[in-house]
Amino acid sequence: MKRNTRYLLLILLTFSLLSCNEWIELQPPDGLVREEYWKTKEDVETLLMSAYETLASMDRTLFIHGEIRADMVKGDDNQRTNEQLVAESNIYPDNSLCNWRDFYKVINSCNEVIKNAPEVQLIDNTFTDFQLQNLMAEAIFVRSLTYFYLVRIYKDVPLVLEPSESDNVDFYVEKSTEEEVLNHIIGDLDSYRLLAPNGNFTTVEENKGRASKNAFEALLADIYLWRFDYEKVIEHIELIEASGEYFLLPGGLWFELYYPGNSPESIFELQFDGERNQRNSTFELTFYLGEQYDPGQKALELFSFGFPRELIRGENSSIRKHSDGDYIIWKYVGRAGDGKSFRSGNETQSCNWIIYRYADILLMKAEALSQLERYGEAQLLINQVRERAEVPTLALPNNPVAFEDAILEERARELAFEGKRWFDLLRMGRRNGFARKSNLIEIIVANVPSTQKRIIAAKLSNPLGWYMPIYDSEIERNLNLEQNPFYN
Repeated sequence: MKRNTRYLLLILLTFSLLSCNEWIELQPPDGLVREEYWKTKEDVETLLMSAYETLASMDRTLFIHGEIRADMVKGDDNQRTNEQLVAESNIYPDNSLCNWRDFYKVINSCNEVIKNAPEVQLIDNTFTDFQLQNLMAEAIFVRSLTYFYLVRIYKDVPLVLEPSESDNVDFYVEKSTEEEVLNHIIGDLDSYRLLAPNGNFTTVEENKGRASKNAFEALLADIYLWRFDYEKVIEHIELIEASGEYFLLPGGLWFELYYPGNSPESIFELQFDGERNQRNSTFELTFYLGEQYDPGQKALELFSFGFPRELIRGENSSIRKHSDGDYIIWKYVGRAGDGKSFRSGNETQSCNWIIYRYADILLMKAEALSQLERYGEAQLLINQVRERAEVPTLALPNNPVAFEDAILEERARELAFEGKRWFDLLRMGRRNGFARKSNLIEIIVANVPSTQKRIIAAKLSNPLGWYMPIYDSEIERNLNLEQNPFYN
């Protein structure tokens, strides 16, 4: 009787999903056993959507890990204690920010899709090869993106490729090295990138919010830049350029990246819509009444009226002066680049979280070109982004460090508060056998109380301290895991 009742509920759920036009609203069923669930292509898409939605719900996590140890934000009065400790590099394995559970929830949903979608096609005769390939490719992309975040945050992590039967099943998987994880996801992305959707969805929200061929190329370029394989970076970015699908918005329209979002410059962004109860966390993080995060001193130097080189991206666009000495992050709370028009009502928490956009891609390519000593080409790309921002072009000396510094500054301006800065600085610190390690350490300890600066700086001379520890409860649960040696 229970089994029949649950099957009836599944049928009702499926019909409700079929009548729903909002792709991001698809929710996975709860409590259904495997043989009752995996029957139709709609079941596959439902679980894939849950992976997207779980990743989107982590926008606060992506902001925290991408920004607070760097120099573009600072904590305000209501900064959470565990986040303050991370920002100050006083990090211990009992800090809840070390918990990677939500990352692996995303991965598990993708693993379910990858394992079961081909079996569903054998049952559902309306499930075409084309649909199967698209859904599998999307799951591969989301899983690969999630693993790329994990290795940049933790370095060595378990590479889990099989789904758990339920949320309660424990997997005792050892860590794989960063190299092993990256090799695997590069192989996956290469195998599926030509099978990904390519702008064939019915809404702009789907075309920008689901993995496309160009999202694959952007992720691959990002991974290769992390690995300092510059020829590969250029190869994948040139495929994006050749598609002709993206362009830099004119300077006067720059703020449309954030309101309303899903602009022609966007390649992939996580979707939010307050009217459908899909709410981001960045408004709460950056709204001045929340008093959680403010622009840091570096951001004020780059953007405020005291430094008038920046107009389009600067004060009243990326940041806004609230009162004397008090600035707020404007990108996620404003509805125009005027510093006046706050989001309101259901729009309040509707700002999307951008993962890749065209300006980011051009600056990645400039970095790769400059490291290959193709300085002229790199400078053209840097200046293309600067000209859009209506700031003077640069004339840089033919020196890889000079270009590295200029590109880091340009990325800080263009991509401020978008969860990029910490990973950009890590890349600098790791490059050429840690040749500029001291530069990164200097930036990190700027956030540290003065009484601890010397101690923290000495500790961070070990690059393993740039990564997070494994959460202590995870170590207790999985005896096959070994803690990051820095934290032993």
